[in-house]
Amino acid sequence: MGSRRPEAADVLREHSAEFLKRQRRSVGQDERRVIRDLIRCRTPELGGHKRRCGKCGHEKISYNSCRNRHCPKCQASARAEWLEKEAAHLLDVEYFHVVFTIPRELNPLALSNKRALYGALFAASSQTLKTIARDPKHLGAEIGFLSVLHTWGQNLQFHPHVHCVVPGGGISPDGSRWVACRKRFFLPVRVLSRLFRRRFTERLDVLYASGKLRLEGPLAHLKNPAAWAAFLQCLRKKDWVVYSKPPFGGPAHVLKYLARYTHRVAISNRRLLSLSDDGQVSFRWKDYANGNRKRVMTLDAGEFIRRFLLHVLPRGFVRIRHYGFLSNRSRSEKLARIRGLLGDLPAEEDAPTTASPRVIIEPVECLTTKTHDTQPCPRCGTKGFAIVERFSAPALQELEAVSVDTS
Repeated sequence: MGSRRPEAADVLREHSAEFLKRQRRSVGQDERRVIRDLIRCRTPELGGHKRRCGKCGHEKISYNSCRNRHCPKCQASARAEWLEKEAAHLLDVEYFHVVFTIPRELNPLALSNKRALYGALFAASSQTLKTIARDPKHLGAEIGFLSVLHTWGQNLQFHPHVHCVVPGGGISPDGSRWVACRKRFFLPVRVLSRLFRRRFTERLDVLYASGKLRLEGPLAHLKNPAAWAAFLQCLRKKDWVVYSKPPFGGPAHVLKYLARYTHRVAISNRRLLSLSDDGQVSFRWKDYANGNRKRVMTLDAGEFIRRFLLHVLPRGFVRIRHYGFLSNRSRSEKLARIRGLLGDLPAEEDAPTTASPRVIIEPVECLTTKTHDTQPCPRCGTKGFAIVERFSAPALQELEAVSVDTS
């Protein structure tokens, strides 16, 4: 690799053929598509485009991106566009961060049934938050929140969990007022944990009874109803981890958090340190179990690829979801009402729904600037460094003496 730090695509380019030869029966089409896309990303195989500055006329030719959501290179643009829209939905209130994690005993089942188990994780965690928040003994209000699925730990091992970002309050049952939660306290995590465990195991049992779970190989014994019942009973005896982190400082901090978490992949290229000639991959990781100590892990390239592919999502699976008053079908109307109750906007029904509190925008402007057709010119800094021509792969290869940007 020379002095340049490796990227995930480099590991796949050099070692995925051997990996697939050894693991061909266990690698599905979704994983193969990720390998193919990342290897081709920003190479002549995908063609390219020319950008030109409208002010100084500077031109630059770049290779096209693969746009795969598992690609470490392709998330910045998607993140910026998503954040620009999300900023309009934030409220000027305290925000909380709640994390729901399934026990490790469920990992083999989740790996064999990603779509079903991830769906159950979203459903159980969202129902838990809405149910406990609606209870008059706790908040007694309708809440709204955003949930993001992550399936990895820092060491790339399988660790499915959902991050929920929740405004600290909700709409009263009669819709007449905003019910704020207690200062720096949202909902009791022990109560959340118990209900989450019950809701998830109930959904799991429904999936089993309807024959929607794939139980093969090491899971085949669970086809026996007695073994399945014992498995569920074991899960119900465990303490399920629900963690409520300290609240954010405000909407601007929430947006910065979302910028880091929503469009992450299992490992960023920044964490990769080296790829040796003998196929050893070294990367940085944070050891949360030992005081967040920064460590370096070295894996054989085959093991690195195996762990990376654990986190490929089923095709079309939505990993960022909105619930309650932030759900897509009612968000505009309810946010307008809430802002009226909070005093941010007039309470009229025709109040604008896309405006966001002034506090949100300025601190995070750099995070929400689009990076595709409005990039600043690298020579003069003028915005509007726009695409003026596109090239197919064969046409790009015919260009002679052209400097192509691959960053």
